[in-house]
Amino acid sequence: MYQTDPPRPPQETMPTMYDLPSKLIGESGLPDEFHRIQADLLSETCQPLTYPSEEILLASDLNLYYDPRHTLWYKRPDWYMVLGVPSASQQQDLRLSYVIWQEGIDPFLAKTAFIPHSL
Repeated sequence: MYQTDPPRPPQETMPTMYDLPSKLIGESGLPDEFHRIQADLLSETCQPLTYPSEEILLASDLNLYYDPRHTLWYKRPDWYMVLGVPSASQQQDLRLSYVIWQEGIDPFLAKTAFIPHSL
């Protein structure tokens, strides 16, 4: 794109997250600046009173494997909450994914990206 005089505003010339390729094949876009803020806000406000904090897993962009018949199928929600499993701070090893059929508990709440159809 060529420079104009006067210069066009960045909103017209800079790519959005939907214009940039993802490192994952078939997945569109990269997170925008609000991606982390949204996950943090959900983590801070979604605190069920009936579960102690050490039994609430809050995950952001962590692969979620959901079908034991297709073990390579996964989703990567922007954020999700699982009740009744150890939180990240209660585990010795870093959790690299969440495998529903091994854990035995489905996520209680999940947030995924909204991508308008016009893109």
